[in-house]
Amino acid sequence: MGSGVVTIKTSAVPNGIVKDSYYGVITAGGGCTPYKWKVASGALPTGVTMKPSSQTTSVTLSGRPTKAEISSFTVSATGCGGYEATASYKIVVQAAPDHVVDLNWKASTTKDVVGYNVYRGPDGRSWSKINVSPTASTAYSDSTVADSSNYYYATTAIDVKGDESGKSNVIKTAIP
Repeated sequence: MGSGVVTIKTSAVPNGIVKDSYYGVITAGGGCTPYKWKVASGALPTGVTMKPSSQTTSVTLSGRPTKAEISSFTVSATGCGGYEATASYKIVVQAAPDHVVDLNWKASTTKDVVGYNVYRGPDGRSWSKINVSPTASTAYSDSTVADSSNYYYATTAIDVKGDESGKSNVIKTAIP
């Protein structure tokens, strides 16, 4: 039988912006599932909640921060064998964004493409669509990025029937 040690793999989560959609993911591994997750100390930013995935191997931090603040907190994941892992995080919620990420990509060569969706994520594996409706152009400006955070982007093509392609190559950007 293997070791029962649980480890939290995520070292940092994105910062946020007041009244903007927040999305971060913390993952764990090792030991045995289901994991029990909790905020062991401190507090999440006001307006952000934590929800375990169905497999319990990760938790999603999501919501709309309601005030500019610095939140420091420790999260714990306890495996079914009783082993516990903890990790500390800090989320800075800004009153307003300071930066814009300008994205552009090559047009799809498929003839019936009518637009594109733009996806952003905190880790290159978890995604949230950031455009309200498909964009006809091959450019998009994301003005909802927080300082000192990494973001991953990918696009999909939408055809005349509304079918969506797989995601494009993923790019990573670091906001200073």
